[in-house]
Amino acid sequence: MFTLPASVRVVLAVEPVDMRKSIDGLMTLVRAEWGEDVYSGHLFAFVSRKGDRVKVLTWSRGGFVLLYKRLETGRFRLPRVDAGAQAVTLDATQLAMLLDGIDVADVRRPPAWSPPGRAAS
Repeated sequence: MFTLPASVRVVLAVEPVDMRKSIDGLMTLVRAEWGEDVYSGHLFAFVSRKGDRVKVLTWSRGGFVLLYKRLETGRFRLPRVDAGAQAVTLDATQLAMLLDGIDVADVRRPPAWSPPGRAAS
């Protein structure tokens, strides 16, 4: 699909979002409720109430980009989140799995390797 640098964060809304919201409506949500900088180049993802639609908002070189995906069957499988959280941070792999309909909560990663003498990050 697309490759994201490690410096790009993906922030997923925990609560369903009205998919009628435009770029401006989603931008307001990111700023007001999450306190995030919409011009940072990070990706902000939102899922519909029925869980069959997702929008991803980002800023890129002078304009906003809005990715919209609707599943014809099934639902997007959201990761587990802490109670009371408004959003959860994903990495590029988790976003790709989410958009492919893979249940991110059931995926297990092996421990990250680090060179001898260095702490894992």
